[in-house]
Amino acid sequence: MNQISKQVFAAGSALDLRSGNIPSAAPSEAVTDQCLSTIDEAVESLRRLSGAAASSPSPAPDSRTVAGITASEAGDLGRPGTAQAPLPQKTVMPEASPEAASKAEAAPPAAVTQIPAAAKPAEASTQPQIEARAAPELPKEQTELKSSPTIPFGKTIEGESGPIVENDRRLRTGGGGNGKDSDPAGGGGGGGGGGSGGGFHKRSEPVNFAASLSRGMAAVRRNMMVVMMFTIAINVLLLAIPLYLFQISDRVLTSRSIDTLVMLSIAVLGAVLLQAFMDTVRRFILMRTAVELEVQLGAPILSAAARASLHGSGKDYQTLQDLQLLRGFLTSGTLIAFLDAPLMPLFVVVVYFVHPHLGIIILTCCAVLFLIAYLNQKFTARQFAESNGYLSRANFHLDSMSRNSQIINAMAMIPEAVKMWGRETAGSLKSQVEAQDRNIIFSGISKACRMITQITLLGWGAHLSLAGELTGGMVIASSIISGRALAPIEGAIEGWHQFNRSAAAYARIKGLLLNSPLNFPRLRLPNPEGRLDVERILFVPPPQKKVILNGISFSLRKGESLAIIGNSGSGKTTLGKMLVGSIVPTSGNVRLDLMDLRNWDQRQFGESIGYLPQDVQLFPGTIKANICRMRDDIEDHQIYEAAVLADVHELIAGFPQGYETVVAADGAPLSGGQKQRIALARAFFGNPKFVVLDEPNSNLDTQGEAALAKALIHAKKQGITTVTITQRPALLQCVDKILVLKEGTVAMFGERIEVLQALSKNNGNSGQQAPRIEG
Repeated sequence: MNQISKQVFAAGSALDLRSGNIPSAAPSEAVTDQCLSTIDEAVESLRRLSGAAASSPSPAPDSRTVAGITASEAGDLGRPGTAQAPLPQKTVMPEASPEAASKAEAAPPAAVTQIPAAAKPAEASTQPQIEARAAPELPKEQTELKSSPTIPFGKTIEGESGPIVENDRRLRTGGGGNGKDSDPAGGGGGGGGGGSGGGFHKRSEPVNFAASLSRGMAAVRRNMMVVMMFTIAINVLLLAIPLYLFQISDRVLTSRSIDTLVMLSIAVLGAVLLQAFMDTVRRFILMRTAVELEVQLGAPILSAAARASLHGSGKDYQTLQDLQLLRGFLTSGTLIAFLDAPLMPLFVVVVYFVHPHLGIIILTCCAVLFLIAYLNQKFTARQFAESNGYLSRANFHLDSMSRNSQIINAMAMIPEAVKMWGRETAGSLKSQVEAQDRNIIFSGISKACRMITQITLLGWGAHLSLAGELTGGMVIASSIISGRALAPIEGAIEGWHQFNRSAAAYARIKGLLLNSPLNFPRLRLPNPEGRLDVERILFVPPPQKKVILNGISFSLRKGESLAIIGNSGSGKTTLGKMLVGSIVPTSGNVRLDLMDLRNWDQRQFGESIGYLPQDVQLFPGTIKANICRMRDDIEDHQIYEAAVLADVHELIAGFPQGYETVVAADGAPLSGGQKQRIALARAFFGNPKFVVLDEPNSNLDTQGEAALAKALIHAKKQGITTVTITQRPALLQCVDKILVLKEGTVAMFGERIEVLQALSKNNGNSGQQAPRIEG
């Protein structure tokens, strides 16, 4: 209030502190405390007047003003939603001497009216003793005051002689705002901290895996319609060769006409070339359809698999292999056979028109082939399913070997790892061989059936020819057409296994995309400030029945820091993963700013927090890319700020390439401690509001621990809520509270000094094992 009073007094005309006896040489600092107190009381009384005016009938307009403000306008000062006209420019007053100040105190009441603080607002509003002056003409544009009764406001003077205006001091909270540098009300970007216009997170686009799947399948169906049109034309053109043989046998050879032979040959040659061209175009379309399907579904499948891996063993990543399998099926000959199969009746009808007996023979063979296909599927489905299961587990072991190659080589575990992979691979091969043996048998039966059908058709056709019902050309043409009618069925039987695998792959892809948690939109909330509430957490892993966490409850205010300590196996790391949403509790809630983590938009939540896991992994790429979380829409100063906050800039500057140093998949050329410090900078990137650090000093030396402690202090100054899981006492001095876990339950929680004193007392008075703290 003193700040406001000094500014109002400096305006010179706010309360008409003018006197002709004030000399110009006296300094303004000589104004007494009594005068400042009087002005404070006057401003407070004006605020009371505004409240009284809001609840009582407005008095008649009064032309009496204070420094150009009418009494009714003065009552509206500070009222929410009131449009305030700018005051006249202040009059630059000459500096007052101490003697002038004393004269000003003794000035007549008409100059300055003191309203007692205890005066009733109604009485003060009805008897305003304010100097009468002509009200100035209001300007055309009035300044709108966006005020709130619960938010403080201040007054400043615009420029050197501008009007007194209200300052909107609303708190602007939230991280990762979309405000630009030129917008003072907007916040910085980078996924956390800073204000943003309105404080709400804005997603680039909603996640809709169902729409992605629909677009991909719509492209497949659209292209398949074109392919089917080409398939019909191709199969019609395939009748050219049988008709050519029929015409040669029955017309050319009997008429001995060279012209007829030439014309027939040219027509058939054109049909064959056109058929080959259409088949090429058909395969081009299928190939591009497969590519478009992978483009449409690749990124959604990977996103959904990454999210689903939180609740599984990571096998959902193999769904990308299912997409490749589906792509291979779209370009295979098996699909061509399935596309040709619906046109089989066309060839059967043609043969039937040649002679009904021949048509019945082909129909009988088709029925037998369909029966063989059904038996083939029935007797090979279980073996193929077992083979796929074994193969999936073998690939999982192979991936595990690649991730733990250093441990396997260092501890001579290669034979054991190969044995684990070999058992699953052997099971897959055994089931696959058994299924393929049966498939080969049924495929051989189908080929034999087709050949027997053609022999039967030729023999019976010859009999009909001897009887004078058919010509030799008709018999030969019917044999060729029957072979074309039966070929798609035979190809479908041979590729039945590939069809089943592709159908199962599509079912897995569809289930993953449609059931992904990312598929459900979340309300766009204000960016979090950092309040954390853990409510009665219970966690029992699905394959087991052992309780890992039981009844965990605690709360942290914005900017508070917590250290979680406890013996090995007490659930510290599990709790840390749960705080960042990597693990979903069996029951209970983890809330950030009162909202359960499962109800936050995943992108917004991820950009607003930081996480340093116990097992530090860096991505292949530069240090710069690792710190900025592989994003390409950030500015360099954000990376530098994160490195400075984590106190790792000096370390990075020591590398020959600095921030452009390339990190391999195994973290080379960085040491374990250097990787951990780089990952710490990644956790603090984007000014997050909530950070979880799991054993952040496990690989650090003394210098690294000092840098980590400094980073925690910086984080507290930035108002970042921090949870640190540690076993070393050095970091306990940097936190506000300590939580002690024992066998999955909270053994102790409170302020740091109180918990440490209680632990020391328990260690001295009881023989029970206390949580181990390494020193």
